[in-house]
Formats: sequence, C-alpha cells, structure tokens
Amino acid sequence: MDASTNANEQEIRKFSDAASRWWDPDGEFQPLHAINPLRLGYIQRHAHLDGRDVLDVGCGGGILTEALAGCGARVTGIDLSAESLEVARLHALETGAEITYRDIAVEDLAREVPGSFDVVTCMELLEHVPDPESVVAACTRLVRPGGHLFFSTLNRTRKSWLFAIVGAEYVLGLLPRGTHDHARFIRPSELAAWCRHAGAVMDDLTGLTYNPVSREYRLTRDTGVNYLAHCTRTGDA
Repeated sequence: MDASTNANEQEIRKFSDAASRWWDPDGEFQPLHAINPLRLGYIQRHAHLDGRDVLDVGCGGGILTEALAGCGARVTGIDLSAESLEVARLHALETGAEITYRDIAVEDLAREVPGSFDVVTCMELLEHVPDPESVVAACTRLVRPGGHLFFSTLNRTRKSWLFAIVGAEYVLGLLPRGTHDHARFIRPSELAAWCRHAGAVMDDLTGLTYNPVSREYRLTRDTGVNYLAHCTRTGDA
C-alpha cells in the first residue's frame, strides 16, 4: 500500500481533536500515562537506550517519546497529526527534552533514511491503520541489522472485545467510545508473520492486563487482550 493511502483520516482527526489533552494525566489519555512506565521498562529490558538512535512511530503528543529521550537516547518522533506534533514540540520545550519531531509517514521515512535507527518503537498504532503490515515492514527497514523493534497492539479475541471495548469504553469509561474497532485487532501470529516477511524475528511476547479493582496495569503472560512484542531485525529487509 502506498504511504499516502495508509492512513485513516477519521483516526487522525480523532487524535488531532484531542491533541490539547495529551498531557492531562487525568484525561482521556490517562491509560497511556499509566502504562508508560511499563512500556519503557519493557523496552529497557530488551534494548540499551543511552546514546542510541531511537524512532518512535505514531508518537502522538510525545508521552513515550520523552521517556525514551530521558534515558539518554537520540529520539525522533513521527506522526501524521500536525496538532499532536505541535503539542509534543511545545511540551518538549517546557521540559527541555531534545527530540526531533516530524510529520511524515513511516513508509516515506523508510525510503528516505533506511537502516538509520538502533531501536524503533510502534505502540498502539497498528490497530488504527488500514495496512498494518506495511507499517511493520517500514519499521523493519528503518532499523539497522541486529537492531530492536517494539510493537504493542490488541489481540483479536473474544476476550479483547469484552475487556478492551465493552469494558474499557462502555462500562469503565477508561477510553472514549469508538476508540477501537475489534475487526482491526491483530493476532500475535499475524504480527509474527509480518515481521518474518520483513526480515525480523519475534523474540518475546508479553501481555498487558488491567485490574479494575486495584486500577493497576501490569505485564503478564496473558496476551488475550493487550500485548507487547520485541523483535530483532535479522538481515536485509
């Protein structure tokens, strides 16, 4: 799929409309703030960040991007929402984080600077684009051989429909209604196949669960709803 068409304009507009609230820890992006330490910890367990070139694909307002920069990485964040990027840039100015933000599709960046990064992260994005396999392939082209790829998304199971949509959006109100489309969720086997086709191997799969009683997120072996994946580029993509 051409990069210019691998974007859901409705999804981009949805996140653009909410851009001013990216850094409100009690707003609609509260779950991202809550899971960010878990995401960063997972990345750090598999990859060294200090002094490395890191790309955050679908960076939004920069929640994970700034955390990566705080670990000493040279970070670039890309997104197709100009409004979200403006919020990310302004917040980086306030905090002093040194980050390069660009409004560019990952496929276009892969053609421009292939093999330029030690680590590429793509969190909570694949389920929002028309052709997630194209994104996975582009991310793989962007990382150097032996480099690290990190993805997080939602599994396409009955459990994910019950917990991530009915529970999170309609019962608990953790997310705005309509945030997710269950048909776009991705099975780990599908993600692993896309990585293999692109020239990477999936090394680890870890689940992310939410306890509505304690209101806490944690990493587990249960990948039935949310999961994180660590992959390594094995050769030429």
